Amino acid sequence: MLKSERYGTRIPSEREYRIIELVALGLKNREVADAIGTTEHVVKNYLRVIYDKLGLWNRVELALWYEARRYEQEGNAGEPGALGSHRSPNGDGQA
Repeated sequence: MLKSERYGTRIPSEREYRIIELVALGLKNREVADAIGTTEHVVKNYLRVIYDKLGLWNRVELALWYEARRYEQEGNAGEPGALGSHRSPNGDGQA
């Protein structure tokens, strides 16, 4: 499966993106609700919509999606070694 096929192609709204950001920072639904001035129930509904929109299943996938986009926006995507030292599966430091 190609990376582009793995995730949905719809773009989150500004409010949805703010929720994604807060969840990726590790906030619980109640903390996200307090931060954006709404209820925990509304945050849960937003997360359901966000998961459907992006083709994700859970908070971990959402945080990884957010970090991947943040990294791309910093302009480092595609640069060799941009993530630091990569280790091969056998741990010998060879990428």
